[in-house]
Formats: sequence, C-alpha cells, structure tokens
Amino acid sequence: MKPKNVLFIMSDQHQGKASGCYGHDFVVTPNIDRLAARGTRFTTAYTNSAICVPARAVIATGQHIFKSEYWCNAHPYDGRIKSWHHLLAENGSSATSIGKLHFRNETDPTGFAEQVIPMHVVEGKGDLRSCIKRPMAEPMKSSVSMTNIGPGESPYTKYDHDIADRTCDWLRANAEDTDGDPFFLFTSFVCPHPPYIAPPEFYDLYPTDKIPTPKLSDPDAVTHPWIYKMERNRNYNDFLTEESRRVLLSSYYGCISYLDHNIGRVLDCLDECGLRDDTLVVYTSDHGDNLGTRRLFGKSNMYEEASFIPMIVAGPSIPEGKVSTTPVTLLDVAPTILDAAGLSDLPEARDLPGRSMIEVAQADSDPDRVAFCEYYAAAADRAAFMIRKGKYKYIHYVGYEPELFDLEADPEELDSLAADPAYKTIVDDYHAILCGIVDPEAADEAAYTAQTALVDANGGREALVTRGKYEGTPAPGEPPVFTK
Repeated sequence: MKPKNVLFIMSDQHQGKASGCYGHDFVVTPNIDRLAARGTRFTTAYTNSAICVPARAVIATGQHIFKSEYWCNAHPYDGRIKSWHHLLAENGSSATSIGKLHFRNETDPTGFAEQVIPMHVVEGKGDLRSCIKRPMAEPMKSSVSMTNIGPGESPYTKYDHDIADRTCDWLRANAEDTDGDPFFLFTSFVCPHPPYIAPPEFYDLYPTDKIPTPKLSDPDAVTHPWIYKMERNRNYNDFLTEESRRVLLSSYYGCISYLDHNIGRVLDCLDECGLRDDTLVVYTSDHGDNLGTRRLFGKSNMYEEASFIPMIVAGPSIPEGKVSTTPVTLLDVAPTILDAAGLSDLPEARDLPGRSMIEVAQADSDPDRVAFCEYYAAAADRAAFMIRKGKYKYIHYVGYEPELFDLEADPEELDSLAADPAYKTIVDDYHAILCGIVDPEAADEAAYTAQTALVDANGGREALVTRGKYEGTPAPGEPPVFTK
C-alpha cells in the first residue's frame, strides 16, 4: 500500500545522537520515539552539508552541492534548478510549506503552491561575511549565541509554536476537503538552532549539574589543523565559562524536548483528523551541533556531532519498529517524496543520485551504501568532504592531511587511522570513491571563485567585516542583529 499523503517534518540543528530512540542517555523525546516505533529509523543518516542553506538546497533539488552550486549560506536556493515541489506542480499535485525554508526569498519560483510564515535568508543575500576566504575574516569579538542563553522564550520558540499551530490548522482544513486530493506538506521547525534559550518547563528537565563535559574540550586537547583553524575563527568557547557552558547545553537539550513537544502536537493532530493511515511521515534535520566537542559549537564539519542526523520514516508500506543500518542522506528526501507521489519514473526523478527511503526501508540493510558530505561554507578556509561506507568514515580536507575512523571500534572519533600504514589501502580505496563522485580540488576552487565574486559585488572585504556578522537568521518580523 502506497501512502496517499506526505507530511515532511524538519528541524534545525538537531544532533543525530540526541533523541531517546537513538540511545541518548538522558534526552527526553517521547514523540520522536513513538514515530520511530511505528516506522523505520535509520542509524547511519547524514547531512550532505553541515550548514543550513546548502543542506536545504540539497533537500529541494536532490542534487549534490558541487553540481547545484548552492555553496554556502550566501548561495540560497532560488528555483534555478527544479525541485520536488516543481515536479509535483508540473504533474497535477502541489506542495505547501509552513515555517523555515531558508531560500532566497518568498517571490522566487521555487515550486511551492503556498509558503506559510516562511523564513528566508537575510536581505535575500544571506551570510556574505562567511564568503571571505584566504584569509578568512577575523575571529569574533562578541557572541550573542554564547551569552544570550538559559530558560525563557525567544523569537524562535514563539515561531515554532506558531508553526505547530499553523500546521494543525492546515491539517484540519485538509481533512475537511471533500475533494480528497493527496497533500504534500513540509513543516519546518527552527529549534534547537540557537539562541540556546528553552522554555522553562523544558529547560528544567536538564539540571546543569547533571550535564557532562564535552569530549576534547580541554584547551590542551589536540585537534586536526583544519578543525583548529575553524575553532579559532568561530571562537565561541572564548565567551563561555564552565558554568555558562552547562547552562547552554541544558538549553539546547531543553529546545530538543520543546521541538519534540511541537512534533507531538502535529502527530496528534494527524491522528485526530483520521489522516495517519494514509500519510507518509518523514522526520529529519538539516545537520547537528558540536555542543562543545573539540571546543566547537554549531555545525560545519564531518564529525558525527555535526554531520550525523536523525532520519525516521513511518506510514503505509513502511516496516514498523525497524532499525536500518543502510546509510541515507538528505539527497534521499526528494526521491522519497516523488516515490510517494507516484512520480519515480519521471526522467528528472530517475536522474537524481539519491534513492527513495520507502524502498530502502523495505529492503535488507546495506551498510556498504555510500554516504557523501561536502562543505565549503563558514569558518572553513578550504573545502572538506566525507565518505561513510561500512564501518569506516573517511574525511578529506583540501590542503590538509585526511582522517579515517573506524566507527565500530572508535565511535567517538578520537583516533584517526589515516597515517597508519596498515590502513593505507583503505584510505586509498575511500579516496577513490570520493574522486569518483567529485574532484575535490576543482569543487573547492569553484566555491572560492563564486564566494569571492559575492564579496566583491557587495562592497568588498572591509565593508563586510565592518558591518559585522549576524548569528542566526531572524524569525519573520524580527530584524537581524549584527555583531563584531
């Protein structure tokens, strides 16, 4: 039985490990857990770029970033490449979005029939300052994200409440639609993305004295040179004390439980409307959060904290209570939705590099499927790439030595095997897989050229540095706040 409808639920910056169903020690996520219990949960799910705008372009287009050229948070999706929303519209259906899109603007022809309270990039341009490379812009002198933390309300928590309200209103109206046409609804929450501020009842679930210290957070810990340069450029740790870091982490986990609460409201409404049995539900996030590991906060790298994401599918034809070890990525979202819509045979669908997760969920696990991730964005002076296949993860940094991790023996990624002669064949094999997908150096140079052109077109390096940076796209109706 194929699903009639699709409800695609997305969050922002939800670390893949940070849900009860993914085995976290203390995070409270009963609604995400119940969705996993009635569907298939993927244990090896990755973003294709660990930052918002490129990841969301991948979801829309189903294409690799080096092909679409939505390189970073200053290259937002604009409808130039067909999306699954376009293909639905061209074939007699329509898609509605509610909440965060992070496209260029609301007026571009991106294929959605309706955008309800959308969030798009600042000024239709996004984070231009992060395009400054070789050398990168100077480290931060202050950070709102690291200091505006703790229990309370923020524009993001209010926005997510509104997104849940609007989603439930939309579902109820659709349930009363006498035409009974299939629906395709994209509900996109913004939590637990910073600010790290959680409603008190959710913040209080995580006492600060119970919060563990992040690994490799000691100032003397040795990190990869690419990572060290990133940490010094996005120097969030400089604005934290040991106590405030615990408050920040309690807030992050509180925001996850608040997100879970809003997801529960939507799932309950789906049930109340009698739509559950006909609806494919997909839940994922655009990337994770480092949460202080390696002295990093935010996203932007290939380690599990930033690149591993939750991925759950549930509904008609999806095995219940299944755990799949097949690697999946955000590239698989578009083929999944097109499959549910009966459009898998379209030439545009057949040309997509991803695969329908309906099919993947129904099949036996295949841990040797390749997951690929690429990064050209903020705080990276050169591009980075990841190949995950089987138990190994290979990370290629342009201009730096690579890393190789055995994630079965070393799930915390503490001991790179790349320099060990015993693993040379594996490093060579995984590098060959990478080069079979992309030319890393060519993609790095293409991104740099495009980013430099944006800097030059917007006043140049000094003008953008003088203006400062903003930490997070403001919720609709809120102004961006620039800091130095």
